[in-house]
Amino acid sequence: MKTVYVGLSGGVDSSVSALLLKEQGFHVVGVYMKNWSQDLPGMKCPWKEDYQDAKRVAVQLGIEFKVYDFEKDYFDKVVKYMLQGYETGFTPNPDIMCNQEIKFKLFLETALRGGADYIATGHYAKVKNGQLLTAKDGNKDQTYFLHRVDSTALSKTLFPLGGLTKPEVRALAKKASLVTADKKESMGICFVGKVSIKDFLKQYIKETPGKIIDQKGLTLGEHDGAFFYTIGQRHGLGTGGRLPAGRQGGLPFYVVGKDIKKNEIHVTTDLQDNRLWNNQIKLTGIHWINSQPQKDQELFVRTRHRAKLITVKKLNRSSNFWSADLEEDVRALTPGQSAVFYSDDQCLGGGIVV
Repeated sequence: MKTVYVGLSGGVDSSVSALLLKEQGFHVVGVYMKNWSQDLPGMKCPWKEDYQDAKRVAVQLGIEFKVYDFEKDYFDKVVKYMLQGYETGFTPNPDIMCNQEIKFKLFLETALRGGADYIATGHYAKVKNGQLLTAKDGNKDQTYFLHRVDSTALSKTLFPLGGLTKPEVRALAKKASLVTADKKESMGICFVGKVSIKDFLKQYIKETPGKIIDQKGLTLGEHDGAFFYTIGQRHGLGTGGRLPAGRQGGLPFYVVGKDIKKNEIHVTTDLQDNRLWNNQIKLTGIHWINSQPQKDQELFVRTRHRAKLITVKKLNRSSNFWSADLEEDVRALTPGQSAVFYSDDQCLGGGIVV
């Protein structure tokens, strides 16, 4: 009998993953990864509730339960990465780094040392022969967040939910009377819970007021730190950004640029502003799961989770960067975010937008 260690987060997806694997005849061990437990001012971390729910599911399923304390590694490899990115004007994605460094590296290595043959998570994705494939439920597909996992890790990974839709997962949880069957999905930062990125960053990055400048070069008001804003952002400019009241009743403003050295953000009311649209993506830190694409391979790219796939006309490589010429313009291309490449239903990998 093969042994699989399932990452139990305390949510319905990982709970059903453990349920399905047990029904398939695996020796299942549930593992709660304690990545963050710190309460922030006015922000209570839900880790205790999640831990208790994960433990209750393990009891319901009659499986062994373990806790892996990864807090130090998580702060060093994920939180610091995020903070450093924002401080340099980037908008990094902590979920992607968590998958790369914690779930499919540290968790995998620890589980294998503990006697596991495989690990499993509640991600919506498929894996076949070390290849990462998209899930049945296109709305829930999470391959975008998994594109930096390597093929060796994928060959030791099971994704039990890859062939299911979210409603089907909920139905299975209810049928088995799992305590997480009706639990809502967590929103906000992956490791803190219901906290916005901006509120979290304020605990570590000092607020420094600076100018908000429109497309005509006029100063409209003050923001509370260029670090906190991202390209294409609309919300948060009229309150935290303190735009003059007279200007708030008109057309909405969109962030089109940031000058970190001057601590300025540049905005526009023109949705057709050239600074909001790009037909070429420049990438660094490229990672191919199996091998780089063939020259004649039909490619598509996704520039954020759930964004539509855009046809790649040409993929170019220089000494330090890759670039992708696109068949159509993409809106609000954001430095620090990831662009992920696909061919048919296979996720090939991706890189970080610069």
